[in-house]
Amino acid sequence: MAMVLFVVLLVCLLVGFPVAFTLGGVSLIFGFLDSGALIFKLLPSRIWGVMNGTVLIAVPLFIYMGVMLERSGIAEELLETMALLFGRLRGGLAMSVVAVGALLAASTGIVGATVVTMGLLSLPTMLKRGYSPELASGTIAASGTLGQIIPPSIVLVLLGSILNVDVGSMFLGALIPGVLLVGLYIAWIVVVAVVKPKAAPAMPAEELEAFKQDRVRKVLRAFIPPLLLIIAVLGSIFAGIASPTEAAAVGAFGATVLTIAKGRFNRKILSEVMASTTKITSMVFIILVGARAFGLVFIKMGGNETIASLVQDAGLSPTGFLLLVMLVVFIAGFFIDFIEIIFIIVLVVAPILQAMGVDLLWFGILLALNLQTSFLTPPFGFSLFYLRGVAKDVSTAELYRGIMPYIAIQLLTLLLVALAPETVSWLPKVLASTP
Repeated sequence: MAMVLFVVLLVCLLVGFPVAFTLGGVSLIFGFLDSGALIFKLLPSRIWGVMNGTVLIAVPLFIYMGVMLERSGIAEELLETMALLFGRLRGGLAMSVVAVGALLAASTGIVGATVVTMGLLSLPTMLKRGYSPELASGTIAASGTLGQIIPPSIVLVLLGSILNVDVGSMFLGALIPGVLLVGLYIAWIVVVAVVKPKAAPAMPAEELEAFKQDRVRKVLRAFIPPLLLIIAVLGSIFAGIASPTEAAAVGAFGATVLTIAKGRFNRKILSEVMASTTKITSMVFIILVGARAFGLVFIKMGGNETIASLVQDAGLSPTGFLLLVMLVVFIAGFFIDFIEIIFIIVLVVAPILQAMGVDLLWFGILLALNLQTSFLTPPFGFSLFYLRGVAKDVSTAELYRGIMPYIAIQLLTLLLVALAPETVSWLPKVLASTP
């Protein structure tokens, strides 16, 4: 019955039923068939366990911070300044897109907003400067998706909650893989600029000359606000001054202050940001309540024992089972959102992996990288859909060709992190041992 529940749930999601209500609704129906009215007595305590936690308060605060920053104009100013700083280099404009994608990821953590913002601002400029459509669109889609892995990522917050891993440790563990990914993206752009100079030209000399006249002020004005926000949020967590939830509150307040300082803050903006935050947060938490119902019914039906026995009967080692899980998550990422994957698949496999002795912090970072890769993979990658909606001058075929090298880089990074768990565990251990 537990496996039938799992299959019915996936079929309903693939057919297109709303996940927020399908997850809880199907679980309650199966729970009632299995346990009768008892399921309605057990479920409230599971939901109260979610409501009583403090870690997940960070979710609406980080969402508010990201949406507010999107409206502040910081992304636009960063892109313009970075483009002129790197403009004298071949491929410099593409490198600036990667750098700004990383900074926005460390400031907002919201993938869809970053991809759309950078697509609207930088794609027309790159095409106007003679960049190949493949390199331009691929770089924007890949850079915009860095918010999946670079802290403060909503994905990492939710994974930490489900895996019972400290969110601060998740943030620390993701830093080295995230920086490695950014470095490899830039290295690829350098290779393209050397091999195909016409695909990644330098910016015109007259534009660079105009920038030199007020370079210092423009750079300071563009970089200081987001850097201060990043230091306030991540620095307070890593230094042990604030918990992730407290740091999220600092970030939300800081994003509001920056928007005021930019002269973009008004009642309409505040209303729109709060409405968007409420909508996204409500979706996340309704799914979370449904996930708790699913977890309760699945475990009560013996689903965990069934999967564990199947793994044992198949003779899968911890490594083999981990590879199977990663493959399933990668394929699922084509069709369903990362929130659904975290609350359905991870909820089921995490106890089995923990019993096998797998480090859940390492597993969580591998999972975040895996989900980021599936978000970029044609034909169903969500980031491609976001960019396709605003990329009117780039064909779907050009977008798909442009993203392929970045998918290869993602898979290479995933392999490196899988083979070297120290890339995840080193920073948390070092900071944990520091007085």
